[in-house]
Amino acid sequence: MSTSLATMIRLRAIQNKSRQLLASLNDKISRTQFHQDLSPLGWHLGHCLYIENYWLHEVLQSDNSQTKKLESLYIPENCPRPQRGKRIPKLKQLIKDAQLQQDNNDLLLIEMTPPFSKHKLFQDEYLQYFIIQHYAQHFETMHMVLNQMSIKKDRGKYKPGQVLQAAPLCTDSVQINANEFEVGGESPLAYDNELPRHKTRLESFNIALRPVNNAEYLAFIEAGGYEQEQYWSDSGWQWRSENNICQPDHWKQNKKGDWYAIEYPKPADLVASHPVYGISHYEADAFARWSNARLPHEHEWEVSVAQGKLEYTGKVWEWCGNIFYPYQGFQAFPYNGYSQPWFDDKHYVVRGAGRHTRPEIRRPSFRNFYNADKRHIFAGLRLVFD
Repeated sequence: MSTSLATMIRLRAIQNKSRQLLASLNDKISRTQFHQDLSPLGWHLGHCLYIENYWLHEVLQSDNSQTKKLESLYIPENCPRPQRGKRIPKLKQLIKDAQLQQDNNDLLLIEMTPPFSKHKLFQDEYLQYFIIQHYAQHFETMHMVLNQMSIKKDRGKYKPGQVLQAAPLCTDSVQINANEFEVGGESPLAYDNELPRHKTRLESFNIALRPVNNAEYLAFIEAGGYEQEQYWSDSGWQWRSENNICQPDHWKQNKKGDWYAIEYPKPADLVASHPVYGISHYEADAFARWSNARLPHEHEWEVSVAQGKLEYTGKVWEWCGNIFYPYQGFQAFPYNGYSQPWFDDKHYVVRGAGRHTRPEIRRPSFRNFYNADKRHIFAGLRLVFD
């Protein structure tokens, strides 16, 4: 059976958008590493193409002619980030090669015939969705790179049209009564860490209707939240002190002391009502303590969203209070290294979606995860009031 038209449209769309994101840039930018936790922009396109070729050719057809010579570059553990920029092809050649190989792969998926089409990875178009979602995740990461590039270029001269003012925390919330709820994803879309779908018992809780916004976060800053150890975990305070953290990652002040945002392609006003982002789990946890509240468990968040109780979901990723862990009955798929290495008690869950999150991964069950100190991501927070 060939790939459905709807799925092919989604695949073509994300392939095209990934190339187009690079097409307006130059070779130097595509090779530059703008943040220690992020790869150069060009590497992301090459990596996505490598993964596409790996599954469609090496795994399914035992043909490694397009992948063998590139595994030392595009398999992350084989090439440290600082070395990736100098090894990727010239930008124009990279884009040209990507389009040619993507066109060939798409034709392969349209014209599939047995026994190739009967492979178990094509059941319910699992592999097609897997490739699409992989592109979608890197597409968002590429926007993180562009934001970091803009931060590096900023000279502190932007004058906001509307100066951000602090505002009291809004405590409007909705109560979810104690009960047993179903959580988790469903095949074929769900990643292995979203499965199996299962029931969980939650006690009654009150969750904020909307995420914390910029004005409310400024109140935390002006109240000395970054200077008061009592609001921070031990590891969080050590991190804050060692790195001199005192505002969200992309917030800047001009000479007048007015706050503004660095958002690719140019600086912008910090809109008071917009959800804050660019904060680490450490910062989100400190804000929650300062607010006499806490971060939600990811299942509290998921249940609330599934019931349609929350507002402004999908505007920003939202830190949860729990670490990334395997659900009972977890089975690694399609390979052991996708989720399993990150069940290390060091990664915290973020739920939701941000401004650059593609529709393919905007679902209540999707589990994103990062170390507690990461703040280059488009993540903010929502509170639970006990």
